[in-house]
Amino acid sequence: IFKTLNSWFWWENIWMPINCTWDNFVDRDGLVFPKAHELYATIPYAFVLLIIRFFMERYVAIPLAKALGIKNVRRVKPQPNPVLESYFRECSKHPSQSEIQGLAKKCNCTVHLVEKWFRRRRNLEIPTVLRKFQEAFWRFSFYLTTSIVGFLFLYDKPWFYDIWQTWVGYPFQSVLPSQYWYYMAEISFYWSLLFTLGIDNKRKADFMAHVVHHFAAIGLMSGSWCANYVRVGTLVMFVHDTADFWLEAAKMFNYAHWEKTCNVLFIIFSIVFFITRIILFPFWILRSTLYQPTYYSTTPVIAYFLFNGQLLILQGLHLYWGYLIVKILRKFISAQ
Repeated sequence: IFKTLNSWFWWENIWMPINCTWDNFVDRDGLVFPKAHELYATIPYAFVLLIIRFFMERYVAIPLAKALGIKNVRRVKPQPNPVLESYFRECSKHPSQSEIQGLAKKCNCTVHLVEKWFRRRRNLEIPTVLRKFQEAFWRFSFYLTTSIVGFLFLYDKPWFYDIWQTWVGYPFQSVLPSQYWYYMAEISFYWSLLFTLGIDNKRKADFMAHVVHHFAAIGLMSGSWCANYVRVGTLVMFVHDTADFWLEAAKMFNYAHWEKTCNVLFIIFSIVFFITRIILFPFWILRSTLYQPTYYSTTPVIAYFLFNGQLLILQGLHLYWGYLIVKILRKFISAQ
């Protein structure tokens, strides 16, 4: 069954134009083509990024936080109590007064002690400001690095200025070493974010949107790699990263209570976000992926629809986040 499903999944008509087969994508004459099995490397690369993140957060982010005046608040741990711990995890983190009285009798202690235990236990679930700063610093470092490196990889490429060039010669476009490492780094980063969802700071307002975004990003980049949409894929990644590091920088200064610096950075982020994701992404990149491939293939393959479907999902998330940004900006302007 697995062999049959695998053959269906890698059917040529899904991934490449008509009259093309996988045999056409064997490296030859100096041409190097993307290979699906290379994506397996993103999992170990993700763990390498987690190791780098650990050292960056501990030996760079913490000293920087202290320099900005952020203190590490130590929270008091409640006394070990298996009964209360079990109730906290399986039943409720906010028990009613009658439930607290029942637990007090069960544990043979006072109601006050049970209330204090639950209060301390809930506090342990709330990430400290230092922890939030560390996460923002890691994301800032990665997005800033990929923005700079992405620009260095793309600035001398013709498709960076003329997006029609992303489809010239498709699908027989050789993959450059810079494109390979750009893809591997980006996919590995989003795998690492999924691996740490359980321990990272959860955003109540848009937690599910971030989960959908991470899965869509991995699926989109992996699919574009297999179908050799690598040129336009690098443009998509670059457009996304150039706004994100401004947001993470604003968060870092917000945690340090540098309000004016935070406000300036958030305004810059908002401007860059709307330029890159509300203007450039739909009217430059999405227009290209929907419209221009028809000039190079009269029969769009299934990958065309899968690729553009995921791009449309991303654009929907952009509009949702744009709405949230506008709400924040309105509050900020009204408070001035």
